[in-house]
Amino acid sequence: MPHEAISVFDMFKIGVGPSSSHTLGPWRAAMRCINTIKAEFGLSAVASVTVLLYGSLAKTGKGHGTDVASILGLCNEDPVTIDVNSITPKLNHINASKQLLLGGEAMIPFDPSINVQFLFSEALPFHPNGMTFLMTLINGHQFSQTYYSIGGGFVVMEGEAANSKQCVDLPFPINTSEDLLHWCMKTGMGIHEVVMENELTWRTESETKEGVLQIWRIMRDCIYRGCHTQGELPGGLQVQRRAYALNKKLTANLGHYTNFQDWLITIKESGQSFKNVLDWVSCFALAVNEENASFGRVVTAPTNGAAGVIPAVLLYFIAFCDGNSEEKIIKFLLTASEVGSIFKKGATISAAMGGCQAEIGVSSAMAAAALTESLGGTQKQALMAAEIAMEHHLGLTCDPIGGLVQVPCIERNTMGAIKAITASQLALQSMPDYARVSLDKVIKTMWDTALDMNSKYKETSDGGLAIHIPISLSEC
Repeated sequence: MPHEAISVFDMFKIGVGPSSSHTLGPWRAAMRCINTIKAEFGLSAVASVTVLLYGSLAKTGKGHGTDVASILGLCNEDPVTIDVNSITPKLNHINASKQLLLGGEAMIPFDPSINVQFLFSEALPFHPNGMTFLMTLINGHQFSQTYYSIGGGFVVMEGEAANSKQCVDLPFPINTSEDLLHWCMKTGMGIHEVVMENELTWRTESETKEGVLQIWRIMRDCIYRGCHTQGELPGGLQVQRRAYALNKKLTANLGHYTNFQDWLITIKESGQSFKNVLDWVSCFALAVNEENASFGRVVTAPTNGAAGVIPAVLLYFIAFCDGNSEEKIIKFLLTASEVGSIFKKGATISAAMGGCQAEIGVSSAMAAAALTESLGGTQKQALMAAEIAMEHHLGLTCDPIGGLVQVPCIERNTMGAIKAITASQLALQSMPDYARVSLDKVIKTMWDTALDMNSKYKETSDGGLAIHIPISLSEC
């Protein structure tokens, strides 16, 4: 049976907030377009470029920074390495000069207020997150490319299959959780071991391990930075950061620290009461998504809007469950990635297609499975934990106020993290053979729910909290 080969580094991508679908995806699409132009015509042959944003990308594009991402992508800035502190100055320069350095090589006229168009009432048929690049060459020839940001930073060009990534034959092909369980039972390997064997198709084990640890380092730094940054989030909602104050309260009278490792010791010393652990998990999740809302560097897990759940649960495992070792961290993230890939294959990880169940719900399921296996649970218990986590996110809508990934998005990451831990504990205390609902069935149910969900609850800001909270977005 054909299978889509998805790597751990497809599910976990390093990038810039606030949205994987509306920021990282369009950014990548613009970079792909630039590479095509460069190969076919040469950048010096381009006279002008206009970006057309459709559907969900138009309706929440300002709040999600889709225009910013598209512009930086056209400049060939890399979201993995760009200095996030340079983003605003770069945009200010382009707005003031009305010029853009296309691909970092050719200067062309570019007025963001004219050359980035938000087509609020138009949508493309393939996916709600559609965008078109219109180019005019110096010789008068016109050229266009259309891309779709399909969730989690994944991008496909019009006419290109969503799973057209270079075809590879994995030793353990997996489309469903039943496939995954089959290979685990047949080989006796854990989920993370099956994933590692598949990763060997692309690179060596040492390269995979180092790459996964780099993913963790970005997550770790994001949590630490978010817990030590105060102020108001950009965008006009006047949302105050809360992780800073919560961290300060939780670490009061526990000594001084200057780096993550010392902070980790302080966290452990703060105690393991239920209330204290609950506060810390919430603090970790808040920190990540406050950074995400501020155009900070985050990891799609599996999306930016849900980027706080997995890091929060992983740091919970490290700080409170004796998980502070590189091997355990690698095991956690490999397991999480496989569960996320199964959701992507069987349903969606795009809120524009499935609502917030496709983001927070999937991230919670990923974290629940990873935590369960990391705590010694069986493969069946890990998949049961993923099912429990998603079952209690079914139908969750995406209704960001002002199109910003702030309210209710930031708090939802705390909820997803806590549900993941609860789901893990339930699975560890249960007999999966007696479970009435399988992970594959809940994935199918999630997709059916997504298809039935009204479009106004799919990242358009046309329904729910987005229309019931009176606001004035002077900066949006």
